[in-house]
Amino acid sequence: MPKQDRIKTKYAGVYYVDTYEKGKRERIYYIRYRYQGKLYEEKAGFQHANDMTPSKASAMRENRSKGQELSNIARREQDKAAQLAKAGKCTLDKLWEEYEANRPDSKSINTDKGRFEKYLSPSFGTKEPHEIIRLDVDRLRVNLSKKLKPQTVKHILGLLKRIVHFGVARQLCQNLNFEVEPVKVDNQRTEDLNPEQLKNLLKAINNSTDTEAANIMRLALFTGMRRGEMFKLKWNDIDFQRGFISIRNPKGGVSQKIPLNEQARHVLENHPKTEVTRNNKKEISEYVFLRPDGEPFTDIRRRINPIKEAAELPTDFRPLHGLRHTYASMLASSGKVDLYTLQKLLTHKSPVMTQRYAHLRDEALRNASNLAGNIIENLAEQSNSKNNANEVQ
Repeated sequence: MPKQDRIKTKYAGVYYVDTYEKGKRERIYYIRYRYQGKLYEEKAGFQHANDMTPSKASAMRENRSKGQELSNIARREQDKAAQLAKAGKCTLDKLWEEYEANRPDSKSINTDKGRFEKYLSPSFGTKEPHEIIRLDVDRLRVNLSKKLKPQTVKHILGLLKRIVHFGVARQLCQNLNFEVEPVKVDNQRTEDLNPEQLKNLLKAINNSTDTEAANIMRLALFTGMRRGEMFKLKWNDIDFQRGFISIRNPKGGVSQKIPLNEQARHVLENHPKTEVTRNNKKEISEYVFLRPDGEPFTDIRRRINPIKEAAELPTDFRPLHGLRHTYASMLASSGKVDLYTLQKLLTHKSPVMTQRYAHLRDEALRNASNLAGNIIENLAEQSNSKNNANEVQ
């Protein structure tokens, strides 16, 4: 937008700025309007070059607010779509290029790119969506299911649908001629450690010489933080004075805070701050956990697997995600933490995810109820014994 002052006109949502084009004074008109709840601010045109007037700009604003005329962005996308269509077939590879270009700030775009290049492009890259048949997708699902987890297969097929829907919405291609069947995923798996396993793990952690790996595992167990949240944790996210940890851009999307308990505080206060070199200057890194090259972790399995093996944990136990489940299971089975509180501690966006621990809490409540019944029953038996003794006398 121009830096000049905006000057209102007598028409609502229409204003202009004065500028100079090639040494000549020129007036540029702009419009502001809402369409489908979204606010738009667009250039309407030049006073002389486009013969634009306030009344014409106002009419343009009204048409666009009613959806009778495309916005500048939509019109550019339509023109681009026409150019692509003119250039030839809009294959899935071409659709992906457009999809990727339109999502530069997406958190998952790198993951999506890897999945597309490895699994979707080899099978469907040269085809237009309407050329893909159900049998092709069924075969891909079967082959992927033999080597990947159901959740990963679900993500891959979901990406296929998103790319095609993106193309259809922008009139780049026709839709698939069938519905992609959803992949059934059992998300109720919870990993837990029995007291003996937990004891062995804590011993292995304490014996480890890998400070970064050991402290990440301790923090996962004491706070239930996700792996990615710990990888992105910065020193200024930790409020030692008030006792909170700020979770930036968590899985749910909204930044949150979790309590800093004494055990986690001890881990972080004693964790070494690493000096790194930036622009030929040495400074303390803003990240808490770092790789040897001074960069934050993106994966740490090779570092924590030796600790897992030393503790002789089950081979299918996922060290960091499993410790998050262990943290949640211990709280739920204690009977002292309600599911709403547990949801907040785990920063679950929906209570549905927390519901997987409900059976543990229910079991604790049943045990407490049985205990109350036993206490009352014992008191009743003692009372009967006294009454019988009095009758004998």
